[in-house]
Amino acid sequence: MKRIILSLALISATLVFAQKKEINAAFKAIESGDVATAQAQIAAADSQLNGKLELLEPELLENYYFAKGLSLLRSGKTTEGASYLVKINDLAKSKVYSGRDGNKNRVYFVGKSAADASGISGLKEESYTPKNTAKLAAILDPVIQAANKTAMDAYNAKNYGLAADKFRESYNLLKAFGQTSGQLLYNSGLSYISAKNNSKAIEVFKELTDSGYTGVETTYTAKEKATGTVQQFDKATWDALKKSTDYTDFKTETSKSIEEELQETYASLLVEEKRYDDALAVLDKAVKKFPKNNKIAELQSSTYYKAGKTDEFTAALKRNLALNPNDAVSWYNLGVLQSKDPATKKDAETAFKKAIELDPKMFSAHMNLTYLIMGDDEKTINDYKALRDSGKTDEANKVMDARRARFEKALPIAEDWYSKDPNNLDVVTLLKGMYQTTRNEAKRKEFKEKEDMLLKTQGK
Repeated sequence: MKRIILSLALISATLVFAQKKEINAAFKAIESGDVATAQAQIAAADSQLNGKLELLEPELLENYYFAKGLSLLRSGKTTEGASYLVKINDLAKSKVYSGRDGNKNRVYFVGKSAADASGISGLKEESYTPKNTAKLAAILDPVIQAANKTAMDAYNAKNYGLAADKFRESYNLLKAFGQTSGQLLYNSGLSYISAKNNSKAIEVFKELTDSGYTGVETTYTAKEKATGTVQQFDKATWDALKKSTDYTDFKTETSKSIEEELQETYASLLVEEKRYDDALAVLDKAVKKFPKNNKIAELQSSTYYKAGKTDEFTAALKRNLALNPNDAVSWYNLGVLQSKDPATKKDAETAFKKAIELDPKMFSAHMNLTYLIMGDDEKTINDYKALRDSGKTDEANKVMDARRARFEKALPIAEDWYSKDPNNLDVVTLLKGMYQTTRNEAKRKEFKEKEDMLLKTQGK
């Protein structure tokens, strides 16, 4: 028997014909609601295509995306289904580059990057207008409306995990026919935070940041005369409706930017997850863009501290204070840092005093300044005992005199703290000891009684 050898081109043509048959069968099946048949036909096409979608002409590729996307959507795989359906919109937005590959196969690449990556020269640039956009919109609109309603109901019922998933689902489905609503994705991110799902929230905020979302969106509305209802439209439809006599009261509304809040929230989530380098990458850009935002600056400096980057932490604090000299928290943090080095003790005192001046109820600054002026009391007592035990009485007494002088200098700070926070056991106990050291027996007794009362009332 004579052996028959088919050319590669003939094999390819036969393969594409079979795939065309399967894809169109899947398309018809999904249109009729037969999900099982659509999935079987798409699976058969996929097994032969092996990912080489460039073999499909644009119209067939559109039917493939339509059938596969809807079959996934209707089997509950909403996000995966939407990722295929959105490619139909890509077909409309991108140029299609056609030609033949090395095996003489007719190929079609969607977008310049895909064409360039193919390495095939002489490709012809074409445009393609999808045939199923209106049909897809009609199918997806009630699905989107239902997902959004479920999201809102779940959020109001404090079922934040479900709300987050459904807001994100609405966002992905809306993208499938060429529209985006960053607000839906932002709602998803906030809901994930409320659900304490930081990893998912970070994914969402990264997507928002990468897309350049700022919250500034323009909505286009008009009132339908027949019903009196105000409806929202995309800009193209809104412009077209102006020529109609069926609508009136055409209005636009532009929302305010939430970019600063978004960046702060995104970075805070990364810090919570101890992803300090990722957080600092976000914050370094945010600080440059919003130099007057104290919260972002404070978050940046504290993140440097948590990451163990002391030099960067100090530089960030000083940079922030140069721009925002009335930032009490930064003065306090600078004081804490400077108090760790004996050489910058005076600078630390200045920083703590400035923090108290700006925020009189910053009791942590009162406490740190008091202890800073008092010095290392444990070391002082040990030095005193060592000198006394070695018979150096005069030197030992000088140590105690210097201690008493430091306590007297620190007293006004502690007393100011007490005047603003009189039921704080820590400051009461501290003052009791300070009065004892400065030999004010009446005050020591008064604060001992106050200490006993607080211990009793606070159950300690």
